[in-house]
Amino acid sequence: MALFKTSFIRKIAILSVSAMLSVSAMALDFNQTQRSASQGDADAQHDLGVMYFNGRGVHQDYDKAIEWFRKSANQGLATAQSNLGDMYHEGKGVRQDDAIAMKWFRKAASQGNTDAQFFLGYMYHEGKGVHQDYDKATEWFQKAANQGSAAAQNNLGYMYHKGKGVRRDDAVAMEWFRKAADQGLAGSQFFLGDAYYSGKGVYQDYDKAMEWYLKAANQGDAEAMFFLGIMYNNGESVRRDDAIAKEWYLKAADQDSSNAQLILGHIYHEGEGVRQDDAIAKEWYSKSCDNGNQIGCNSYRILNQR
Repeated sequence: MALFKTSFIRKIAILSVSAMLSVSAMALDFNQTQRSASQGDADAQHDLGVMYFNGRGVHQDYDKAIEWFRKSANQGLATAQSNLGDMYHEGKGVRQDDAIAMKWFRKAASQGNTDAQFFLGYMYHEGKGVHQDYDKATEWFQKAANQGSAAAQNNLGYMYHKGKGVRRDDAVAMEWFRKAADQGLAGSQFFLGDAYYSGKGVYQDYDKAMEWYLKAANQGDAEAMFFLGIMYNNGESVRRDDAIAKEWYLKAADQDSSNAQLILGHIYHEGEGVRQDDAIAKEWYSKSCDNGNQIGCNSYRILNQR
């Protein structure tokens, strides 16, 4: 599984409300915020930066967003410091610079800002703007996870699962993945499903695997959809149903799951539950190949030579 990364320009409450307002109401809201920001209010300066970043009540302008985040950050507002770090990391409104991003993330993290703590963990893990250091990555993920960050909980689970910065411990990994999954993080839900399906770190349990795969799939996780197809194909936890299996494969394939596309190619090539059709099989093998699946490439080439 991949380490989870997220972006931290947060939509504040005022913007959530503005989404339901008329254009004139949003403009009024912007004017009020701008007036307070110009008077030196750090919270308003941050909010104005978010408005420029999201283009709410004003044309989107990353340069202006940077300007107002910086004013707020220089007054010590942790959220603005974290957002300013994110702008430097992404290179939005400024030249991309991970070293400067790290400076701002540190300032925010030292004040207990969860997003910044998470991102410090990510930066140390990837070696961006700093020497790669799994111990420090784990340390910062732990701080953010303890404050309830689902993304940090997921990544802390990943560190224990892989033995990065800590001694490998699948039982502890499962605890953290479960915390993140219970908060609705699809990637963690998929991992739990996969763990129960394969019996890694837990007793194999197809019913629990099905439960967690469904949670992830209902949030759009393509690999969870693919494995639901496998479970219906094999009759694991459910009565075998090739038609439902195909539905899940199609949903996963539509999201570019190369494995689902490969299986659909096989289904049409062999005529399993469908009328045999090598033309459609080639289409699916081709899509699987385009998404990096070498078996899909080989299967397409074999069919193309006939």
